[in-house]
Amino acid sequence: MTDTDTAHRLAQAPTLWELVARRAALTPDRTVLIEADTGRTLTFGALHERAEKVAAGLHDRGVRPGTVVAWQLPTRIETVLLSLALARLGAVQSPVIPFYRDREVGFALRACEAEFFAVPGTWRGYDHAAMAHRLGARGVFEAYEELPEGDPAVLPPPPADGTTVRWIYWTSGTTSDPKGVLHTDRSLLAGGSCLAHALHLTERDVGSMAFPYAHIAGPDYTVMLLLYGFPAVLFEKFAMPDALDGYRRHGVTVAGGSTAFYTMFLTEQRKDPDRPLIPSLRLLAGGGAPKPPEIYHAVVRELGCQLTHGYGMTEVPMITMGSPDDTPDHLATTEGRPPEGMAIRITDPDGKPLPAGTDGEVRLRGEAVCQGYLGGREQPFDADGFLITGDLGHLTGTGHLVLTGRSKDVIIRKGENISAKEIEDLLHLLPQVGDAAVIGLPDPERGERVCAVVEQPPGAEPLTLDAVTAHLRAAGLATHKLPEQLELVGALPRNDALRKVLKYKLREQYA
Repeated sequence: MTDTDTAHRLAQAPTLWELVARRAALTPDRTVLIEADTGRTLTFGALHERAEKVAAGLHDRGVRPGTVVAWQLPTRIETVLLSLALARLGAVQSPVIPFYRDREVGFALRACEAEFFAVPGTWRGYDHAAMAHRLGARGVFEAYEELPEGDPAVLPPPPADGTTVRWIYWTSGTTSDPKGVLHTDRSLLAGGSCLAHALHLTERDVGSMAFPYAHIAGPDYTVMLLLYGFPAVLFEKFAMPDALDGYRRHGVTVAGGSTAFYTMFLTEQRKDPDRPLIPSLRLLAGGGAPKPPEIYHAVVRELGCQLTHGYGMTEVPMITMGSPDDTPDHLATTEGRPPEGMAIRITDPDGKPLPAGTDGEVRLRGEAVCQGYLGGREQPFDADGFLITGDLGHLTGTGHLVLTGRSKDVIIRKGENISAKEIEDLLHLLPQVGDAAVIGLPDPERGERVCAVVEQPPGAEPLTLDAVTAHLRAAGLATHKLPEQLELVGALPRNDALRKVLKYKLREQYA
């Protein structure tokens, strides 16, 4: 039986814990987790055994099926063990990104009514335990170096139903309070399976997690490891160029995260173009933010590896994914194809389906889609049960998805709609542009004016608005889409998970 056959069979597991148990029985002695900084490792067999002991320790503390446990922990072995122990118990867990502070953490704890809260103590100079007590959190305990353990004989049977909501993930809350996104084991398994099958991975690969494990990508990636039986290197602290040693020392073959990660790898490669940055690397893969076509071509040309990019969100961890056997044009210009079971509908604003090749709202239905939002928030589904994503795009004749922007990123200048992404993709062709964000700003005459905010690479000559508009004219951009304002920044504002650009901060700054 091939790796792919085994993975497809394992993907039918009803719950995440059942998948852990099945993989442990298949390859108990194979390594699954490697810490980049410490070199500590854990096998699939030990992952299963230790997670059961931690589940027993949590049970001794009063955690039962359905108990709500929030945790705010960095990417390390203990965090994975705690999360899987909660999955073994059938508890409801609410991961919180470790960089969040009082406002976001307090909101999450109140909204999910957490009965326990696991924190790392003082981590990277910040006292998370003190914050937890300041917020009046219940059941606070530290889970950084040590976890509670007990006798698994006390445990109730593991959950058999994978369609019960047991996961609450939080959107970034960039324009308002965060939203609690409700997931089941099966929705997370479906998302991780899409990612795993699309990338054509094998047991000989070595993956990497350079993002917070508390992000929706945490279980996504864990499912991939369990399906294909290969290890991942965990980066508790990710910063270039220091992180390169971990990639090289452990022979990482698959890396990525989002477009910002691709750019960081390219920046380091350009410091020494003749030396392969990570000799073992064969694939960059990620999603979570738009990918300009030039980034794809630069990665293939300069890093000497393949790049496959996908489309996902907290509400649907994996929607489409580029595949290594896609054409270069598809990999450069699309987000890949959806897996079997993911229905994508492109509609007008009223929900009427549009034909292939026509831009409209992207709506989704499938097993990987969340169950909605926590509490009384407005639910994100239309009358046919499709999730309304807020993204704009179209499907090609081959079934590949092309994203053209966010509905809120459409700039309306003198009544004409302008796609910010179209301008951003063209700006990335300029060597003086490291990254770019195009926004609409209020304008009394035009309604909105087009503003390009550019992050330049180190040592680049300062750009001028005249140079930018000349480049865009030469690229064929229509005159009414040309930026009327250019701002140069040392670094674009980003979130702490996948380093997405926070355009609302730019709008606030330059409005």
